[in-house]
Amino acid sequence: MTAVAALPNTAPPAAEVGPWRRGWRRLLRRRAAVFGLVVVLAFIALALFAPWISPQDPIATSWSAIRKAPSAEHWFGTDDIGRDVLSRVIWGTRASLLAGVVSVSISLLLGVPIGLAAGFLGGWVDSLISRITDAFLACPFLILAIALAAFLGPSLTNAMIAIGVSATPIFVRLTRAQVLNIKVEDYVEAARAVGNSPMRIALRHVLPNVVAPVTVQATLAIAAAVIAEASLSFLGLGQQPPAPSWGSMLNTAKNYIDNAPWMAIWPGLSIFLLVLSFNLLGDGLRDALDPRQR
Repeated sequence: MTAVAALPNTAPPAAEVGPWRRGWRRLLRRRAAVFGLVVVLAFIALALFAPWISPQDPIATSWSAIRKAPSAEHWFGTDDIGRDVLSRVIWGTRASLLAGVVSVSISLLLGVPIGLAAGFLGGWVDSLISRITDAFLACPFLILAIALAAFLGPSLTNAMIAIGVSATPIFVRLTRAQVLNIKVEDYVEAARAVGNSPMRIALRHVLPNVVAPVTVQATLAIAAAVIAEASLSFLGLGQQPPAPSWGSMLNTAKNYIDNAPWMAIWPGLSIFLLVLSFNLLGDGLRDALDPRQR
């Protein structure tokens, strides 16, 4: 009799889905977040392909087409010196997105390392950083940005620096709070017990677990930065004419709101849609990356 040995089960185990892939799947199940993502990508496409999408030169004037209503030639109408509003809205997307992304990048580069040092080192370092952060947070974000922009001088670059520095305390406070919770976890204690250096523990075991909440906050901060850039441009402290900016377009449109409302409607609607989309995307990311969500 031939004995037939039972073959062991050699089927490979199912691949474990990573947290970022699970978060992406949860994000796609949220319609509001998907809508926000689609609109944000549409604005990014407008900014990237503005030279080919824009129907006319955004700074070209025409004294025969001053404050013309929307028509087949000028879909969004023209402004007070005959410039095409649609072209200026499309090119203004670049200034708003650039200000949002660059200023938040400045906040991340400054805030995350400072917050990591405050939360991980503790002691007098934490106390000093926390008191300075509290002092900055005591001043409203937009007021601080206006003061810094006025000190640096009116330009888009200085506006981005002012917005980035003004938003830094938010990321310092968030990163510090996350580090304080993470550094007492068992896996961090285990890494310390086996002889890892403090620098390695902070960068290898603590910092990666701060990425998700910081990413969510960065998405929401871009929306706030877009509003701040529009506010600074409205006050003459951001993008300088004749370069198009939604804020400066609103500043000009306020003088003609009765007889040329389209000058204010389109840049205002663009700001509304972009800010709403980033907020919807940020809320969706918050739910998708929350480990307590199934």
